[in-house]
Amino acid sequence: QVQLRESGGGLVQPGGSTRLSCKVSGIILSVFSTTNLAWYRQAPGGERELVALFSHDGTTEYADSVKGRFTISRDYPKRTVHLQMNSLRPEDTAVYYCKATTTYATYWGQGTQVTVSS
Repeated sequence: QVQLRESGGGLVQPGGSTRLSCKVSGIILSVFSTTNLAWYRQAPGGERELVALFSHDGTTEYADSVKGRFTISRDYPKRTVHLQMNSLRPEDTAVYYCKATTTYATYWGQGTQVTVSS
């Protein structure tokens, strides 16, 4: 069974950095190579929104609000996707979710809290 487990996050000061990781288990490498990986976030009272996407072909996309500050990357052998978050702002505070989309199904992680506050 495919499972996604996020790690990282926590309390970060404005202007600070942190890195989120999402380990994908229960998936063989040949399927992982064709899987689109993404990070979403959901702030209190808000809707879940796309933050960054790493397509299976290696292309990336970012929400306008995080361009130039966040970087998504994939560690193929480790079946892991990372989100490097720099120059964090209070409005980045949210629960961050990892999402994996294969040819056949979509999977979500349980989410990890990122709070940006002094």
